[in-house]
Amino acid sequence: MLLTWIAEVADEPLALEPTDRRVEWETNTWWLGAEDAERRALSVPEVVSAFERTAEGIRLRIRATGFAGVATFYVWHDEQASQLRCSTGSVAADELPFGGAYVPSGELGAVIAGFLADRGPGAAARSDREEAHARSGPEVAPFPVWVCGVGPASPRNSSR
Repeated sequence: MLLTWIAEVADEPLALEPTDRRVEWETNTWWLGAEDAERRALSVPEVVSAFERTAEGIRLRIRATGFAGVATFYVWHDEQASQLRCSTGSVAADELPFGGAYVPSGELGAVIAGFLADRGPGAAARSDREEAHARSGPEVAPFPVWVCGVGPASPRNSSR
């Protein structure tokens, strides 16, 4: 089911509104989950391929609209929600609308591997969380976000 949902993202409504980032976020952001059995059955390469095909579909749709600016399709693993999330915005990879620190990456496989290995929201034992907090201190480490340029003024594909 996850692969089907990823494919469907390419055909969902798409808003490129450089002057209204909220509209972009609300229209173009998708939350994708999978049950444990499905996660175990999926491989990193097949999920990566599904997202790459989706990025290409979005690129073709944007080209057809005549949009001439920068646009980025991006994917991240929301560990708290145990979901993959993806979005498209009329921003460069280093300007994504996150409230916290993130690291743009060309490596989608690592993002997907983390999601497929995720045990679900709240699954980490309390002692694991306390140990991670003690190691990292009060600051939260930046999280990786796979970025792929899909607009005509964007780098072709940051994943390669």
